[in-house]
Amino acid sequence: MTKEEIKETVQAIMKAPSCCSEMKDACQAWLDAEGTDKEAAAMNFLLKEAKLDITPIDSLIAFSGSPAGVETFGQELAKHLHDHAIEIKGQGAQYCDCPACAGCLKLING
Repeated sequence: MTKEEIKETVQAIMKAPSCCSEMKDACQAWLDAEGTDKEAAAMNFLLKEAKLDITPIDSLIAFSGSPAGVETFGQELAKHLHDHAIEIKGQGAQYCDCPACAGCLKLING
């Protein structure tokens, strides 16, 4: 990825409603360090956080189909997420495809 592609991906992750605060902080730290001698360390931190935060598809299926998933998302959204996760797993997906997770995967794969 070019530096511009990385920047666009980082900004997209930050804007995603599904992005957790830890990932937003890692994204902001990279943006703040861009072009400085701290950029490489910030990228390492960003990649570590991306690997921690990306949701494996089996975890999404399990959570969205659980009582905790229903409590978190509401019954209708939990069912939609569950059905969608099963569908994309059947198509070969290994991870959630929400904007935050898709961006994390893009960063991880470089």
